This record gives sequence, C-alpha cells and structure tokens, in this order.
Amino acid sequence: MTDRLGNPGRRQFARMALAGGLALGAGRAFGAETTDALGETITDGPGRIKRRISGLQSRAWQDYFTTLKNDAILCDMNDRVLHYWGEDGFYRIYPTSVPLTDEMSRRGRTQIVMKRPAPEWRPTPNMIERNPDLPRYVGPGPENPLGVRAMNLSWQYYLIHGTNDIRKIGRQSSSGCIGLFNEHIVEIFDRAKVGTQVLLV
Repeated sequence: MTDRLGNPGRRQFARMALAGGLALGAGRAFGAETTDALGETITDGPGRIKRRISGLQSRAWQDYFTTLKNDAILCDMNDRVLHYWGEDGFYRIYPTSVPLTDEMSRRGRTQIVMKRPAPEWRPTPNMIERNPDLPRYVGPGPENPLGVRAMNLSWQYYLIHGTNDIRKIGRQSSSGCIGLFNEHIVEIFDRAKVGTQVLLV
C-alpha cells in the first residue's frame, strides 16, 4: 500500500527492510519508532509494542560449537533471530518468530533429521488440546502454516520452517517452532543438510 505521494506504507516498508536488510545484519531499518540497533521495535500506538526484531549483533560460532562440520544453526529465542554458519565461511542472521511461551519452548542441542520441500501440516496433540477446532490436515500451499519449506529437528514436533503469515516474524507467535520468512527458509533449506547441528538458546 502506498500513500497519496506514492511512498510505501509502514507495513510494506517494514517488510522490505526485514527481507532485504535484516538477513544481512543491517542496523536500523524501520521508519517506525525504534530503540537501538539491537532492539528494533514497531509500535501500534503509544506504549504498545507490535513486534520486536533484535539481536542483530554478529556472533562467533566458536562460542557455541566445536566444529562447523555440516554447518551450524543457532536459534536465539530472546533476540528472535537465527544465526547460520556454513563450512565454506557463509554467515548470515535471519529474523524469526519464536514460541508464545517458555512452556512451549525447548532449548538445547539437536540436529536436522528431515528436510521437507513442500511440507504438509498436522496439529500436534497439545495444539488440538488448546484449540479443538483446528483442522487436522493442511496440504502444501498458501494456507499451510509451515510455508514453503520445513526442516524437522530430532525433537518430536519441533521444526524450523517458513510461514505464509509474515506478521508472525519478530513475534512470540508459534506453538514451539522457529519460523522464518519464506524467502529466508528457502535459502537456509538449500544450504542445510540432514545432520546440520542446531542449538536453541
């Protein structure tokens, strides 16, 4: 959406900034109210934080892993970002969605055990318990909560995946998984392997 002068609206601008700048570790990107480069916010009225994108500070993989064999992924749930290191020297930071509550979160070391290029979605038993009206199956496509790619972790029901609802990125909005913009999960999916090490903190 644009204004009468043809300038992009706030939502459109925020999405463009996230997709283009944050994955490259950019600092300030929004035209909305911000804090500092490690604590960006988009507000929805006085005192109401709609979304936070933080943790854009680069990290050293040696602080978390002993090797980059098969690449390495660090999911920082406090900063709502994913750090990806490749054996070939690749390094990038991506904004993510994170679990709604600590009770839905799991932290520790795991790895990618399956890659699904056109994921199907089924609710977990806990999701059905919280919301019995959920559909029991959603096939690949624009209505799929997993977006265009999904990678299963060794923990049952835990995934790193895309999303078709871009409003979730930068928020506590998932039932336990780590969500990314579709364009970002495609990039990660193409690099990651079955066996890529993952650390959630």
